[in-house]
Amino acid sequence: MPIDYLKRILTAKVYDVAQETSLDPAPTLSARLGNRVLLKREDMQPVFSFKLRGAYNRMARLSPEQLARGVIAASAGNHAQGVALAARRLGCRAVIVMPVTTPQVKIDAVRALGGETVLTGDSYSDAAAAALELQERERLTFVHPFDDPDVIAGQGTVGMEILRQHQGPLHAIFVPIGGGGLAAGVAAYVKQVRPEVRVIGVQTTDSDAMARSTKAGRRIELHDVGLFSDGTAVKKVGEETFRLCKALLDDVILVDTDAACAAIKDVFQDTRSILEPAGALSVAGMKAYVEREQLRDQTLVAIASGANMNFDRLRFVSERAEIGEKREAVFAVTIPEERGSFRRFCELVGPRNVTEFNYRIADAREAHVFVGIQTSLPGEAAQIAEAFRQAGFPTLDLTEDELGKLHIRHLVGGHSSLARDELLYRFEFPERPGALMRFLSSMSPNWNISLFHYRNHGADYGRILVGIQVPPGEKRIFKDFLSTLGYPHWDESQHPAYRLFLGAHAG
Repeated sequence: MPIDYLKRILTAKVYDVAQETSLDPAPTLSARLGNRVLLKREDMQPVFSFKLRGAYNRMARLSPEQLARGVIAASAGNHAQGVALAARRLGCRAVIVMPVTTPQVKIDAVRALGGETVLTGDSYSDAAAAALELQERERLTFVHPFDDPDVIAGQGTVGMEILRQHQGPLHAIFVPIGGGGLAAGVAAYVKQVRPEVRVIGVQTTDSDAMARSTKAGRRIELHDVGLFSDGTAVKKVGEETFRLCKALLDDVILVDTDAACAAIKDVFQDTRSILEPAGALSVAGMKAYVEREQLRDQTLVAIASGANMNFDRLRFVSERAEIGEKREAVFAVTIPEERGSFRRFCELVGPRNVTEFNYRIADAREAHVFVGIQTSLPGEAAQIAEAFRQAGFPTLDLTEDELGKLHIRHLVGGHSSLARDELLYRFEFPERPGALMRFLSSMSPNWNISLFHYRNHGADYGRILVGIQVPPGEKRIFKDFLSTLGYPHWDESQHPAYRLFLGAHAG
């Protein structure tokens, strides 16, 4: 007999612990995309994720004997918190097996709720195998994070709330997919109540088990999964979730890490909330879908599924968001080591906002510059690269290059035998569009620039590091130059790290 998911969702026991979250407009994102965007704010749940809905709905139906023995779960973090909160509410023991890659914020949250944590393996699938062994040994009840009808029904209440909160025209609902519990539950409800509304799953390109499985018509197990979106890092989707998603989903969109980072920034700009990567996948997928379909003037819902973000991950998110939104292009440019070439290069950059500038003297004939430039139009990176080449500067466009984006941009060179008489100075200047170019224009006396590093961090002041070759007999003139420059500056020529890694005569 087929499972009646509509009835299960309508009678789900979730509101003892979960709350009906709001469906909020995202005005800035709506204006950019030319569609009305609504965010289903599951990040506002007591455990900052939708997962407690399914966990509690499953556990509330356990017998007194099962509750007395306790429960066990495998989770990358959010399901773990849901199980721990449900266990505290129901007064039972909860053992949570988590991958060692789980963000510390999620581990700490589970422990704070009274859950016992066991860390093992690199993915959900590894943790699940260990949890099944513990279950047998300690006679605990396994609470599956997605492949269980009661869990699916609990997550389906998200879809029920969306349709109750928005009863007008609705083109599509975008749902992140790991194991598929949320997507299966939402689709099971929406397709029975309003079948014209599209339900579209979203996965990362490196954790795309559901996309591969629906395409192949059978469950595909991935050899490994990407861990940036840890909440969706599942090697093999559930049997029941696959059955439902294959039958009910209209599409599965794939997005990369940069797109997820850009989506985190998009949601922050509209809500001042910070989603975790998995929580922002639906927004990233929605943006990709709008671009692919050239969609306009439609109402779209993205489920903001979680906000359990490690704070130290924000640095990476911030750097990659600009590239993910196609707002930054990065280049390696070769310019001749001759007077005037640096100024010509700066003139080509023009009024564009420079996000990064790295240079270290290495060759008597030519210089290699790493530069990041803010962009605003599709295809602008290619146009900038061509302008550099037309001016006689060989250029590599590294905008889509992983090595360039992750590593090369942070390297400023090393020891150089050509950096004789080098002085190292830090400068600060007011951070505003064009400020770096104005600074570079002022740095044009007779002394050669042998090192330059700048990164736009969006602060009130820009901070740069400059190596300048000043002959010993001209140091007084150089001091006079610094005083007329008008920027706060510090002499770092004797700094031990500089002498160790960059100084021309470091030994």
